[in-house]
Amino acid sequence: MSSKKDPSRKTMRLPDTYVIIFFVVLLAAVLTYTVPVGTYKTQEITYEMDGATKTREVLVADSFELQRDEQGNPVKKGVAVFEPYGEVGLLNYVFEGFVSGSKWGSAVGVMAFILVIGGAFGIIIRTGAVEAGILHVLSKFKGMERAIIPVMFVLFSLGGAIFGMGEEAIPFVLILAPVCVALGYDAITAVMITYVATQIGFATSWMNPFSVAIAQGISGIPVLSGAGFRMAMWAGFTLVGIFYTMRYAEKVKADPTSSLCYETDSYFRENVEKGKEVESHFGLGHMLVVLALFAGIAWVIWGVMTNGYYIPEIATQFFVVGLVSGIIGALFKLNDMGVNDIAVSFREGAKDLLGAAMVVGMAKGIVLVLGGDTPTDPTVLNTILNSAGNAISSFNTAVSGWLMYLFQSVFNFFVVSGSGQAALTMPLMAPLSDLAGVTRQVAVLAFQLGDGFTNLIVPTSGCLIACLGAARIDWGTWARFQIKFQAILFVLASLVVVGAVLTGLN
Repeated sequence: MSSKKDPSRKTMRLPDTYVIIFFVVLLAAVLTYTVPVGTYKTQEITYEMDGATKTREVLVADSFELQRDEQGNPVKKGVAVFEPYGEVGLLNYVFEGFVSGSKWGSAVGVMAFILVIGGAFGIIIRTGAVEAGILHVLSKFKGMERAIIPVMFVLFSLGGAIFGMGEEAIPFVLILAPVCVALGYDAITAVMITYVATQIGFATSWMNPFSVAIAQGISGIPVLSGAGFRMAMWAGFTLVGIFYTMRYAEKVKADPTSSLCYETDSYFRENVEKGKEVESHFGLGHMLVVLALFAGIAWVIWGVMTNGYYIPEIATQFFVVGLVSGIIGALFKLNDMGVNDIAVSFREGAKDLLGAAMVVGMAKGIVLVLGGDTPTDPTVLNTILNSAGNAISSFNTAVSGWLMYLFQSVFNFFVVSGSGQAALTMPLMAPLSDLAGVTRQVAVLAFQLGDGFTNLIVPTSGCLIACLGAARIDWGTWARFQIKFQAILFVLASLVVVGAVLTGLN
């Protein structure tokens, strides 16, 4: 029996990510005509973490008020089709999404981060040293290829659990995608052992400073409490991820054409073949580029873990690595590089991730059409948040706990920032859990699982789309692969939350 795909066989093709976001924006616009807007009051809270006092502005749980007109009727602020003077209308969502936020986060900061990373790796890849170095190393460890999956998965999962690794996974996808293809796997495998692993660690963390620590501080429970339970949960979900990834990777290795990204992986296969040509005369220049790359990665890890470096610093660090690699490539004439090739490669590398960067801005446009995510502004999102909270409290404890998890999963589609979602939802969910008979520790658990796992599939996650762009996988292809694993994670997380309710996790 032939293992090749039947070209006449039709496969389901999901809409492009831009199309999906556009229709979600339309739905958001409809909601502005049907759902009244409301506001919350906010307050500054403090909590202790690692011996330091942290502060955060959060909403006041019982302060929700619908905005009313002079006749006392709830106000519905239907969004206009177009708004001038910098306001947000339905068709303004692209530009306004692009320019929203700051360099520290969504959307403009993340977009710039993605483009700089893409440009830097465009230079590094142009030297030809990475593929050649990869092949050189793999030749030394022949027969140990399978170890890369569990080892990398555990390391990246720890990165997500310990310091909230997310955007940092993008450059590693660029590095490991050709590695996985060279090993006979595919680019999906590379995304699994990098980005997916980070988000499993992020979701099950016992000490993530951007997720569980903030949520516990806001909820008024000891920060980093319940660590034993969460460590066991991290180990269990990480093992599930490793098993699922290894099973998939071995299937692809046995029949490469069974991969959903077999066609787009041709880019990496071609680069691997070029790397084989370079490997035969792997010289000092190639070695210096590889050393610069590893020194840069060490610099990034040091910066994140010891100094709290984030998007601006990491982007510049990788830009420096790309610039140094380009200078080395030009000096040693690697791959016939000249000085102008540094600029051209940066431009081409950024172009490869431009589509992913644009998704970040478009996704932010969804929230802007709904009125934004500021608690003190009259928005549809505030009303939805309040309504969901009231609905959850009317069920028994186990169902209430599970509904909290379900709500956090859905809400993450609109607010993909872990710390942002914690600031919006936990001031409401924490006291709500008291009324529902669910411990606040369970409320935090429902938040972190709902926030973390849905990052693996929602097209509004800029980090996911950027990782997919680095792996040259479109979101529709990824969704076809990920949906089964997503279902497994959802079922297991539901069991964990319900189990935590029944055992009174505290």
